[in-house]
Amino acid sequence: MKPLTREWVRKAENDFKVAAQIMRRRKEIVPDAACLFCQQCVEKYLKARLLEAGIPFPRTHDLLQLLNLCAPVEPLWLAYAKVVDAMTDFAVDFRYPGQSATLRQAKLALKHCRSLRAEVRRGLGLKA
Repeated sequence: MKPLTREWVRKAENDFKVAAQIMRRRKEIVPDAACLFCQQCVEKYLKARLLEAGIPFPRTHDLLQLLNLCAPVEPLWLAYAKVVDAMTDFAVDFRYPGQSATLRQAKLALKHCRSLRAEVRRGLGLKA
């Protein structure tokens, strides 16, 4: 694995750990933050896969755009299109006043993040 890919994976894992820690709390769960870190984890993992495959990618938070770029090397991942399209909004929407994530959204975001994380890790030859 390329050194820069490893760095993307490390950053993605840190985001995953933070999201999981937020959701494990019994009190004071912060759904906005959980959703943001789930989105960031998926974004970084998709970018890691693209980097490892030698596919250039733009500077973007658009998960669907990144997923579509992965399609030539991971065509089955397109099954996640609806999920990543919905998660893209978590990169910005909940960081500013006007919208807040619900606990249900945060739980679903973590569920999808776990699933996508496992797929990408397998695609990179890592343990899921």
